[in-house]
Amino acid sequence: MKKLALTSLMAVFAVSGAHAANVINDNPLYRPEAGKFYSMTSVASHTKNSKTVGLTEDFGYGITDRLAVAVSTTAAQSDWFDMSSWNDFAFGVNYRALDMGNWKGDVFGAYTVNSILPYRGSFLDKDVTWYNWTVGARAGYEMAGWSVAGHIAFDYANSESFNWNDEGIHSLRAGLTGLLALNSNWSLVAGVEYSTILDDEINHVKIEHPGQWDGTFGVNYNIDSDKFVGAYISKTMDHDAAGDWDVEDGFGFGAKFGIQF
Repeated sequence: MKKLALTSLMAVFAVSGAHAANVINDNPLYRPEAGKFYSMTSVASHTKNSKTVGLTEDFGYGITDRLAVAVSTTAAQSDWFDMSSWNDFAFGVNYRALDMGNWKGDVFGAYTVNSILPYRGSFLDKDVTWYNWTVGARAGYEMAGWSVAGHIAFDYANSESFNWNDEGIHSLRAGLTGLLALNSNWSLVAGVEYSTILDDEINHVKIEHPGQWDGTFGVNYNIDSDKFVGAYISKTMDHDAAGDWDVEDGFGFGAKFGIQF
């Protein structure tokens, strides 16, 4: 990366800092202001098969500067619409519990209705529907020109919405995400997340503890402080209980459009 002169760097930060709190740019610590809506639309291919593509819409609203709610849904297709599915519908809540200068901290929760068939059918079909509860936290440090945040989330999934017996599946996700603003328009984003199942057995059947690493790198362009577009590549690595790694063939590719209003 080209080394910037100190004066140029300060000018970039001054431009970004003037409206940093209002900019939607895929910052991991972004949240809408009170009374503002936002929309994040993403299209992504699977790492194993470029013919498998998913479309995700995340739509949120800032009730206050600290409290926000959102709904999201995902649809997918495979083999040029030979198979397709409406995968899930989710409702989430996010609260900024820590706001001390550059240090930020959020707690969040979500309820998701999802289909266990990835590319066929719909979560509206009760025979293939599971229900997922999520609680988690995110904390990080935010400057005018960069930000970094770590997160941890626990998920509980079951075939019945309010069934808390041992037939459910408990899982854990943890990761780190960051953004670096190159100037007032261009920024780089990167993230990595590890996920694993926590249960020793499901339905009284012993299971292994498979885990998965997902990494993402992208470039964003801010059209203005209320709109951005981005392009991404992703990579997945799986490992089993014995510690053997399986690197998924190829890369996944994606694009994102964000807007607030």
